[in-house]
Amino acid sequence: MRHLLRVLLGSLRRGAPHMLGSGLPLISLALGVVGCAGPSLLPKAQAVAIRDRDRALASNADAIHAAIGQSGKGGALAFLDASDGRLIVLPGDSPADAWARYTASPESGTGRVSVPAVVTFVHRADVPKAPETVTRSVLQEHQTLRTSVAALSTELRDAHRRLEERLGIVQRELAESIAATKTDTDASLAAARADIQTALSSLAEDLAAVRQFMLQTAQLGWLNHELNVENASGLRKVATASQELSASSARLEATLRQLSESLAGELKELANRLDAIQGKVGSLK
Repeated sequence: MRHLLRVLLGSLRRGAPHMLGSGLPLISLALGVVGCAGPSLLPKAQAVAIRDRDRALASNADAIHAAIGQSGKGGALAFLDASDGRLIVLPGDSPADAWARYTASPESGTGRVSVPAVVTFVHRADVPKAPETVTRSVLQEHQTLRTSVAALSTELRDAHRRLEERLGIVQRELAESIAATKTDTDASLAAARADIQTALSSLAEDLAAVRQFMLQTAQLGWLNHELNVENASGLRKVATASQELSASSARLEATLRQLSESLAGELKELANRLDAIQGKVGSLK
């Protein structure tokens, strides 16, 4: 899946406008597959791991909110270091923003922080939103996508600048051609104007292609936002399913215990009856 995204983004970066129409649906499908893995059946070990992780973060709630308040951001990614269990808080206005700030910091390249597969984004205390669970792989893919979009935007600005320079050259050539052809015959003037008109038409087509490219780049950013929303919704469903599974397991355990106690009582009563019958049979003999 990551290889598919790299191939599609590589094609866009090499300046292939004709790939945008067919590339965007493939990118949408790839991102959808990455961010929409449903909860299905949650194993007991996984449910226990999720519950333990939530409890560990809850015990550090004061420290997490203190770090968020000092940063002035909208929230922070919070997790326990996978190697030594220490609390790590990465401030940011969103999960993607917090991850981007972390990857841009020198600490991310030293290897001193071991990020687990799943982290939690905690909102600022005055924001009425529940914490969001985010996977490390999705954050990494979002960061790769943002880097690619930034590179595409830079290339787009360069292309627009080159087109403006070309337009200036064409306009100067047009002025020079008009000045030089004033003394020529009507036929030569018509031919020169036809050539210039052709060049201007070609330039207009290039500008139209650039505008279409900018529109598709904006659509790519919108798809990235939709992926963030769908990922947050899917992970909330996983947490809900985990809680429901834990409650069902507790009820099943209580039911089995009651059945075991009832069966033991009935077996004891049956044994007493058999002893009584055996005693009566012995007395008849």
